[in-house]
Amino acid sequence: MKPKVYIDGKEGTTGLQIYERLGGRGDIELLLIDEDKRKDPSERKKFLNQADLVFLCLPDGAAREAVAMIENPRTRVIDASTAHRTAPGWVYGFPELKEGQREAIAAARFVANPGCHATGFISIVYPLVAMGLLPRDAALSCFSLTGYSGGGKKMIAQYEGADKTEAMGSPGIYGVMQNHKHLPEMQKICDLASPPVFSPIVDDYYKGMATTVPLHRNQLRGVTNLHQVWQALADYYGTCDGKRLVYVAGDPTDPEGGIDAASKFYGGAKAGDNDLALLVAGNDEAFTITALFDNLGKGASGAAVQNMNLMLGLEETEGLR
Repeated sequence: MKPKVYIDGKEGTTGLQIYERLGGRGDIELLLIDEDKRKDPSERKKFLNQADLVFLCLPDGAAREAVAMIENPRTRVIDASTAHRTAPGWVYGFPELKEGQREAIAAARFVANPGCHATGFISIVYPLVAMGLLPRDAALSCFSLTGYSGGGKKMIAQYEGADKTEAMGSPGIYGVMQNHKHLPEMQKICDLASPPVFSPIVDDYYKGMATTVPLHRNQLRGVTNLHQVWQALADYYGTCDGKRLVYVAGDPTDPEGGIDAASKFYGGAKAGDNDLALLVAGNDEAFTITALFDNLGKGASGAAVQNMNLMLGLEETEGLR
């Protein structure tokens, strides 16, 4: 029997993207609520408890309410909101994070899908901390450029509507009070003593993300040159082989396979893809590590589908190539 899957909040940007990735799948049964009943609590509760797996694509408060409606102990949940990313009992939905994370997701009842900016930051910082190269108390900064689709339906309407302002044609820094909703998971998952100084930036294009962490060599332990940083990350994630959803692009110190070869990843910031490429650039004293991915792919809906595949015992990258 095919597993039954329900998307609570299919009309939002993330929900629609998940629906598009699942719509043609023959290995699941997608439960669809009547449009005129999608906000009816009793009807939603029925679907939430009929499903083997539920995606919550809702505001934080509504996501918590949805979890409270689930009485079927066999219903499993992937929450795409911020509500449960640091909550006890929820597994963080980043399969590549560390050894055993895939197995933890596959066995979990409750999985918190990572935030888009957080995905980029964590993909860079977590392995450096885990390998002992970056101290937990390192003073870090991060800037992260995203397309406006990351702001959901309201922001999309602003950028694509008649009321679009001239200022929207230029990059806009936001979250300037250092209170961005992704900061708690960035700090907790990376086991940092304090959160990074974070500058999220939205620009006038639909989707695609570039999250960068700048570092000085003297912030790291046991590192004498740029190649060592690249090699450590390449050993951790592997390099581009057409199979991995997180990988490291060319060695920046290799004149043939380095930045010139890897520069293709900069174009479009991986818009439309479901994977994530890490690029190391700079010199032996100061360098940047950039995560390039689609904020709607590995930064949201693609990651959610990857987690679903693991939880339902399906091929991990099914529907993501």
